[in-house]
Amino acid sequence: MTVATPFRGRITQRRVLHSEWLKISTIRSTYITGALTVVVMIALGIVTCWGQSNHYASMSPDLKARWDPAGWSQIGFTFSQLSIGVLGVLTVTGEYSSGMIRATLGAVPKRWPVLEAKAVVFGVAALVLSVVASLGAFYAGQAMLAGRHIGTTLSSPGVAREIFGTALYVTLAGLFGLALGALVRSTPGGISCLTGILTILPLSARGLPDDWYNAIAPYLPSNAGTDITRLYHTPHTLYPWPGTGLFALYVAGTFAVAAVLLKRRDA
Repeated sequence: MTVATPFRGRITQRRVLHSEWLKISTIRSTYITGALTVVVMIALGIVTCWGQSNHYASMSPDLKARWDPAGWSQIGFTFSQLSIGVLGVLTVTGEYSSGMIRATLGAVPKRWPVLEAKAVVFGVAALVLSVVASLGAFYAGQAMLAGRHIGTTLSSPGVAREIFGTALYVTLAGLFGLALGALVRSTPGGISCLTGILTILPLSARGLPDDWYNAIAPYLPSNAGTDITRLYHTPHTLYPWPGTGLFALYVAGTFAVAAVLLKRRDA
């Protein structure tokens, strides 16, 4: 009988990255969620652009002046931010629910390299997936608008920033979900936090007096992050890159707290 020889090599960051890649690439939910994200985002882009093209002729001159055909094609990011975010939560909490995290942290006692590797592997996968979904939705949406000559091209001013900016926002939303999962170590808790912060918090803020809402709303995580998904700047919002920078700081801050707790808490 052949007895397997235990691995006695040195633990390097490259091996930790390879280990995390094997975990994420061999889980069926990764492919299901990825396919669902792309299909739903493209489908919503097609339906929205088709509906808007039918209303364009009756729009006021003011609305036509702010016509944003690329933005309409990206409306599906409202779904993909949650689907990728939930996948980010599961990337961490799945190990806690199965008990695999004890073996993982036992192999990498410093712990921080594990969270770092998860963020790198998941971030790269989420970015590739988000770019595919954004570009697919853009070209499918413009095809629906082409018949009325109200579409746009990727080389038009600001359009590339909208499309790739949308992919960047969805990627950051996924990393936010991963950081929240590491923070709360619970799938229901992580998903609840993610949904509450990205969708319910901005809606709840609308109940504030106008002065308070205008002062606070631009700095809420999802409001700041989605400024890059629009072609035109509107009052009481941040400009695209400052908004993205602020959302990235929210994500980085959550990772920092999760990393500290990962070192201090038992597995």
